Amino acid sequence: MTAPTAPPASLTAAPFGDPGRDPLPGSPELLRSVFRRHAAGVAVITAQTGGRPAGFTATSLNSVSADPPMLSFTIGTGASSWPAVRDSDHLGVHILGEHQRDLAGLFARSGADRFGPGTDWAPGPHGVPLLDGVLAWLVCRVVARVPAGAHRVIIAEAVTGDPAGEGRPLLYHQGRFNALRD
Repeated sequence: MTAPTAPPASLTAAPFGDPGRDPLPGSPELLRSVFRRHAAGVAVITAQTGGRPAGFTATSLNSVSADPPMLSFTIGTGASSWPAVRDSDHLGVHILGEHQRDLAGLFARSGADRFGPGTDWAPGPHGVPLLDGVLAWLVCRVVARVPAGAHRVIIAEAVTGDPAGEGRPLLYHQGRFNALRD
């Protein structure tokens, strides 16, 4: 048996980024501040309810499982698109390109006519509204709607899609839509 060795100095340093600062307590403001520093891809989620399309911009999109092919995202229950997401069996997930900042802003803006004359879209499989010109899209079957505070975590399984759009991804960082830099 060998004697234990001391951990590297990098593991014994102060547990905070700045040893002179005390950490902040958990709060909505802390969470928002931390996640402003986290760059996230930008997606638009679409659904149809009562023959009308609905959609919103999401930066909470995550891959959950490859087999079966599942993803998740969150939506606030006070969002105008929540009733459509709540009542739909299938949803569209669209990965936006850096050329689609205006589209991301439109779908993020409360009260906007998201499917008006300036939005190129068509009904897709299962009646899901599909946006034109995106980097990739999926039509997904909703598997679960999990309560999480004033939000729901939506878990959905991909049933069809197309990953062949052209361009580079749009990112969300520091409260703005940004392009990817090499």
